[in-house]
Amino acid sequence: MKVGQDVVTGGAPALPESLVKSRKRVADHGEVFTPTWLVDDMLDLVKGETERIDSRFLEPACGSGNFLVQVLIRKLAAVERRYGKSNFEKRHQSLHALMCTYGIELLEDNIAECREKVLIPFSEYLELRDSDDLYRAASYVLGVNIVHADALTMRTPLGDPIIFAEWSYLGRGRYQRRDFRFESMTQRAAFRVTDSRFADSGKHEIFTPLKVYKPATIKELAR
Repeated sequence: MKVGQDVVTGGAPALPESLVKSRKRVADHGEVFTPTWLVDDMLDLVKGETERIDSRFLEPACGSGNFLVQVLIRKLAAVERRYGKSNFEKRHQSLHALMCTYGIELLEDNIAECREKVLIPFSEYLELRDSDDLYRAASYVLGVNIVHADALTMRTPLGDPIIFAEWSYLGRGRYQRRDFRFESMTQRAAFRVTDSRFADSGKHEIFTPLKVYKPATIKELAR
């Protein structure tokens, strides 16, 4: 058998071991991980968005983070091109890039692995230690942005609605957080696409956040 050739059992190609954790998880949850080469090919289809620091990416079945890691790596490359000569801007824009990266995952063990994997390129790029405020702020953001839930039902395992933070960089080292229900965020997207007549749409109830936080610095987020 040649390298890379599928092993056929019962007429169906076997999945490479690197793409599954167990056959039971495949059977129970359809869990199959996307290889890096395919992630890159798919992200190349939206290359312009991956190079925008403030473009928001949501992976609704993020697994252990293969997509989110590559999205962040591309965003950090954009940070380096634009802000690499300013350590202050590089650090703050990198955190903003991380803030615009979201995931939903049904299996709890994948959540922890995903958060850890996404944090690796971030901390390596900025040469952070786990005791640094920026490292701890990034860990906090990932704890908020990568959610243990079911993207189809838009509910957590306890039946609560998915809540996402919408982060904005206000400049001068300050960030603004606003919380929305995931289902209202999807409605907002459809609202904009299907009905452009509402010039005053910002006052519509689906655009109203559940909570607005005071602007915060990296040090305050790290707490």
